[in-house]
Amino acid sequence: MILSDFTQLAGATLLIVAGLLPVVNPLGCAALFLAMTPGCDESTRGELAKRIAMYSFALMVASMLLGSFVLRVFDLSIPVVQVAGGAVVSALGWKLMADDSKPAEVPNDPSQLRLIVLGHTFSPLTMPLTIDAGVISVAITLGANHAHTIEHLLVQFLAAIIGAAIVALSILLTYRYAEPGARLIGHTGMIVAFQLSAFIVLCIGVGITWNGVKSLLAQVGIHG
Repeated sequence: MILSDFTQLAGATLLIVAGLLPVVNPLGCAALFLAMTPGCDESTRGELAKRIAMYSFALMVASMLLGSFVLRVFDLSIPVVQVAGGAVVSALGWKLMADDSKPAEVPNDPSQLRLIVLGHTFSPLTMPLTIDAGVISVAITLGANHAHTIEHLLVQFLAAIIGAAIVALSILLTYRYAEPGARLIGHTGMIVAFQLSAFIVLCIGVGITWNGVKSLLAQVGIHG
């Protein structure tokens, strides 16, 4: 029985990691993370990475364990979440791509800069940059399998915790060591990576919105 439960836990955990990690895509967000934290020292970026990973972990676990319940309470559906969230992600991607203004002035006081940047930890650095509507909708879908026994409920709960922790750890490590990686590819490489990442964010947002629109249209009998 113990071996069977462990096998189920391992399989459920791998399913969660395999489902969430590609849509979270920490490597793809690393260039944007650096661009949105100009002037920060290694200590501040390390603290940011830690907080973003913690917030991301909480959002993923909450979406998997409580997402379906919240949607039922507010009479919402995953397609609605996809349309609204995809629009937000698209707006962020477009803003990053089209922003040709001069870089924002960075305060000379490191403590003031630290306070300003840490104030942006949840929005926009965690949501929607790291955890967007696509991640939330996938997490809700992964957690939608209702357990019928206490054992299965426990396995589902532990898998959600462990799987989200693994993804959060990847976010922590990627963001924490994003600056050394940027030094390796150089300034021009970072500009290319930033523009490419911003375009990918825009495409992801459009894709999320379109998937939601198609699902809503299918509900009224219109099939694309």
